Amino acid sequence: MVKATKKRPPKATGAKPATSRRAKPRRDRRSRTTQPDVAGLLRLITSSLDDDQADEVVAIDLAGKTTLADFMVICSGRNPRHIGAMAEHLKEKIKDAGLPPPRLEGMAKAEWVLIDGGDVIVHLFRPEARSLYNLEKMWGGTWSDPDSGGEYRSGEDLPQEKSET
Repeated sequence: MVKATKKRPPKATGAKPATSRRAKPRRDRRSRTTQPDVAGLLRLITSSLDDDQADEVVAIDLAGKTTLADFMVICSGRNPRHIGAMAEHLKEKIKDAGLPPPRLEGMAKAEWVLIDGGDVIVHLFRPEARSLYNLEKMWGGTWSDPDSGGEYRSGEDLPQEKSET
């Protein structure tokens, strides 16, 4: 004996009605976390690179030059393993700060790794590739802090956050 089954009406295509429990607006990933200010993100990145013994760290202010990011950080690593480790550590520290995980490009060979941290872009180079592409010359190798009027290069202390008194 064959049981008689009720045929279900065909599923409607398109958006679900607004009264559905599942029709909640999606949030942007970045809106779920509080983003630190750009100077704080820059300090996080440069301190991570210093902890990992990156060579010749240079931070470049991109304000007025491009809308891609506010700062670009360029540094060198000793070998591909060192560069890959710095990139992974930096990725973890940015995630631990409550920001979305940054995108990494170039990890397969680790000759030149690009890390997109949103407001700060990081380039990790082998010394040979760094001298070949010479990004510091293209973008300018110093950056200035508009609040203090100072310029900073590799090995110098970054500006500290101003405390309200």
